[in-house]
Amino acid sequence: MPTVQPVISCIQKLILYETRARYFLVGSNHAETKFRVLKIDRTEPKDLVVIDDRHVYNQQEVHEVLSRLDIGNRTKMGQKGLTGLLRGVSAFGIVGFVRFLEGYYIVLITKRRKVADIGGHSIYKIEDTNIAYIPNDSVRIAHPDEAKYVKIFQSVDLSSNFYFSYSYDLTHSLQFNLTQLKIPSEGLKSETFGHGRQESFDIFEDEGVTTHAGSAPGYYGILNEPYLKYAWNSYILEKVKTTVHHNWLLYIIHGFCGQSKLLIYGRPVYVTLIARRSCKFAGTRFLKRGANCEGDVANEVETEQIIHDASVMSFSAGSYSSYVQVRGSVPLYWSQDISTMMPKPPITLDQADPFAHVAALHFDQMFQRFGTPIIILNLVKKREKRKHERILSEALLSAITYLNQFLPPEYFIHYIAWDMAKYTKSKLCNVLDRLSVIAEDVVRKTGFFVNRPDFYRNTLRPGERWDELSGSIHNTCRLQTGVLRTNCVDCLDRTNTAQFMVGKCALAYQLYAIGVIDKPRLQFDTDAVRLFEELYEDHGDTLSLQYGGSQLVHRVKTYRKIAPWTQHSKDIMQTLSRYYSNAFSDADRQDAINLFLGVFQPMGGKSHLWELPTDYYLHHKNTMALLSPKRSYTHWWTPEVLIHLPLPFDEVPCTENLKKMTVMKKMDKSDEEIDIYTEFFRPYELSCFDDTFCLTMTNSAKDFMPKHFGIDPSPFTIRKPEETGKSMLSNKSNKEEAVLQRKTVASAPPPPSEEVVSSSSEDDSGTDKEEDGPMSQRSTPVKITEFGDATKIPEDFNYSARETHIMNLSGLPSEDDLLIYKRFVYLGQNQHKVDIHSQQSNAKHLDNMMTILGPVSLFLQDSIYEVHLADLDRRSAEIFDSHIQTGKGIIQPMCKDDMMVFREYFKNRYM
Repeated sequence: MPTVQPVISCIQKLILYETRARYFLVGSNHAETKFRVLKIDRTEPKDLVVIDDRHVYNQQEVHEVLSRLDIGNRTKMGQKGLTGLLRGVSAFGIVGFVRFLEGYYIVLITKRRKVADIGGHSIYKIEDTNIAYIPNDSVRIAHPDEAKYVKIFQSVDLSSNFYFSYSYDLTHSLQFNLTQLKIPSEGLKSETFGHGRQESFDIFEDEGVTTHAGSAPGYYGILNEPYLKYAWNSYILEKVKTTVHHNWLLYIIHGFCGQSKLLIYGRPVYVTLIARRSCKFAGTRFLKRGANCEGDVANEVETEQIIHDASVMSFSAGSYSSYVQVRGSVPLYWSQDISTMMPKPPITLDQADPFAHVAALHFDQMFQRFGTPIIILNLVKKREKRKHERILSEALLSAITYLNQFLPPEYFIHYIAWDMAKYTKSKLCNVLDRLSVIAEDVVRKTGFFVNRPDFYRNTLRPGERWDELSGSIHNTCRLQTGVLRTNCVDCLDRTNTAQFMVGKCALAYQLYAIGVIDKPRLQFDTDAVRLFEELYEDHGDTLSLQYGGSQLVHRVKTYRKIAPWTQHSKDIMQTLSRYYSNAFSDADRQDAINLFLGVFQPMGGKSHLWELPTDYYLHHKNTMALLSPKRSYTHWWTPEVLIHLPLPFDEVPCTENLKKMTVMKKMDKSDEEIDIYTEFFRPYELSCFDDTFCLTMTNSAKDFMPKHFGIDPSPFTIRKPEETGKSMLSNKSNKEEAVLQRKTVASAPPPPSEEVVSSSSEDDSGTDKEEDGPMSQRSTPVKITEFGDATKIPEDFNYSARETHIMNLSGLPSEDDLLIYKRFVYLGQNQHKVDIHSQQSNAKHLDNMMTILGPVSLFLQDSIYEVHLADLDRRSAEIFDSHIQTGKGIIQPMCKDDMMVFREYFKNRYM
């Protein structure tokens, strides 16, 4: 069966050249061996004319084309000083083409920064953009309001939390992207991708190497349409979507993307958090509430946590796991009147919806994307002196009750109502304990995605929690079916904490599934949970700034009731910042979003954007035009979606979904459009090891683990709050004093009272290895009692050190101590045996060696084995011998595969 790989965009570098009549946008791959040219007409004042000849140029050809353009556009032939082709902007991608009242503009990405890596697929954050006006000044028809529209459009800061990737579809989940690679290529529409030019001759035809025309394709590239709900530039790319090659199209998402490295005894596990903000019914806090007539809700964000073992990069061979959850406003027609200038404006239900039409549309969308069960976690208040949030709780419960009575029982929408604010105020209730119970129940019902089968250990040692997991279980993977949808009023503070607790529970299962931990449980105050908590706080702060205008007011530490006393003043400042943003700047931000997403399209003779009293009619299309007939009040779901439940309809290989996919037939695994190895490592490029992304990302060992000697390096060990790496680095004065005390005590003879020092005192000096390394090798850490310690030395304690030593050894050791002693003796003896075996192994012939796992320890519960070297096959020996001979200057003849690789390189580079 042929191997299917995701398609890598071959346009990653762009240069914009300018003449009086045209723009020439030259795009190339990262190695600059293949080029494409896009021609943009500048003589049309209001229309966009883009020509893509779909021709692939090599480096020499594109230089010749540019030289001819330069010469042909000079005003006088032969005058070198008058250049006809001007080099403009260098960029990394096209955001789109946009028009207001005059001509079109082109928006280019000019700066980028790598923020994450998933299986070798790089994810970039936009750092800066450039907008260029396309028509020439000679044909420009000026409009007095054009500059104001440009200013509003640029108010959407593209350098703030917009992300893209050349090879990974960020609009879909990891589960979707990996399951699409397993769909058979038969029945998919295909697009054969050639070099785009006629080959005059083949210089390798005499070498006996099979050409592409005579070989059977063993590798395919697959290209899937993006999920436009999360593609924020889909509107400004719509004009050229069907006229240019797909490599020119670069879809961006808005939200959050963060990645940290969890080091488990040197084994790197990447924890990635991706939040996709919906571009449907998007806006700011008080101006976008509830849902529109199409079932799209305000502040809808899909959050996905991805765990993968970074020691193996391949999607097919590596271990990858993901878990998805959603937040969004209550799917009803409701709003808040901000004209009263109150911190909490009253909540009103704008329309009566007795048949829950808008909620039905929303949940039907969720069935199609996530499958079942759909679990609603409603954190809105239920008991209030003045009826405020309770209005939403009662209306939502009524809508779900109505919709459930027509669904089959196995596909019911699960509803969990929990007044989180009430529990927070109670001194007898622990909020996070209750959330942990809810999270455990949710993860068991939805399951999670992992791209590998269960370990055999789960059969030998079944866990009480693992066997209860739901989801779709296959021989090769586990699929998440269904999703948790969390909401409060704003979907910010309470929602982020609840999502963190569910994510923490799912993280334990994910780490257990890829073989990192022995039980699917994670405790607070461990390096792993602290790392995950920091990711979620950054995630919550970012989403809160986008929707509410300020960072989170209440964090996880607030609900754990361990926040420092200074946090209260910070919460007050964030509340004031949020109130100021909602009152004075949200209206301008909403106008910018409406213009960027194409919700409002400027036209001559039409009211301007800033003249509209409200944008209600823009987001509710049923007020402007007659829509299709409403669905049945009883059979409110899409029939095709219900047939395939509990699987999500979007991931089912049906005819409708296969039409959205395109297969590009490839001939060789080294083709750059599917070769993720070359895309990630870039062997043709000189790079600095210190600048690699994996070394600069947040690291559990570097940023969270305590720095003093003798600490357990496991990220799953519970630490004291003052023992974290960050808190210890922030207290340098105490650190230097502790180092001085420790060195003094270690070099001095032990005092008579050292044996009765209280064992509760800890050495929290936090010294670095460079400072106390030599000392720590010759002495063990000494526990120092502080001056205020209540433990005192008895006055009649006059024994010498020798007498004390003899007195302590007078009794026989206990049975447990003898067992521990024997265990260490056996381990020491067998370690010596392993060392002797490794010294003698060099004299043995490699062909006689076999892979043997023999137990070293006599205790059955120990998992320590001695490993013999494996057999060395003939092919490996030939490769090693060839490597040695090449180093001596003896070059071996190239095989057919080598000739194929060299042929491809030579053809791309010079032909």
